[in-house]
Amino acid sequence: MLLSAPSHALENIMKMRELEERTGTHREVIRIYIRNGLIPQPERAGRTVAIYGEQHVQAIIAIKKLQKESRLTLAQIKQLIDGGPAEARVDASAFDRLEQLVAHRTKGDGPSVTISSLLDSYPDAERDARSLAKIGILDIIDSGQGAALSISDAQLVRIWGEMRRAGFDGGLDYTPEILGFYIDAADFVGRWEARTFLERTDGRIDVDRAANMVEHALPLMLDFFGLLRQRAFFRHVGEIRSTDRPIP
Repeated sequence: MLLSAPSHALENIMKMRELEERTGTHREVIRIYIRNGLIPQPERAGRTVAIYGEQHVQAIIAIKKLQKESRLTLAQIKQLIDGGPAEARVDASAFDRLEQLVAHRTKGDGPSVTISSLLDSYPDAERDARSLAKIGILDIIDSGQGAALSISDAQLVRIWGEMRRAGFDGGLDYTPEILGFYIDAADFVGRWEARTFLERTDGRIDVDRAANMVEHALPLMLDFFGLLRQRAFFRHVGEIRSTDRPIP
């Protein structure tokens, strides 16, 4: 989780030609990324000499994968890393890449989303954020602009705000505190997945292949697990309503 800006010292310094080769991206496209604030400004070794580093490579790769895998436009990516709401549903797997971009931007940008910026759309955002922080679901960051959240944590607050709009509110005793159950459940599933993956791959395939497998598998397994939960939910609702026993 992104709690502080990383060091921006350049590693593996390179010029534009090498950056093009490393990322498979034309220099004019790279310049568009820079002008739009999606990747950091290069260091200047002279008036006409720009120096790039590994953070530029990783940021460009993250942008291209967001465009390809999540079908996000540059404008949507920019809006999201600036803390704005998504115009359409964004897959959960995209938020790691969005936070990678935030981590690679200029040092002064700081945390991505202030809680106050969420209040117009979600009036209970501050209360919800503090409730979710209290049970360990997210972290609130102190910034120069006030209390702030990482991109993925802000999205958790927005999701709960949408749940409120759908009627899951205090009137039905739905409060963020009930989500504490998900911490242990997510940790249990994640631990099992990590152990199972390592048992079957460690020492048998190289790191790049393993990383590629995880990158493709996690979004798929989110969908797989979501469908299983949905089926279980409706099955149990039917079972509970078909009996005269009180709901446990």
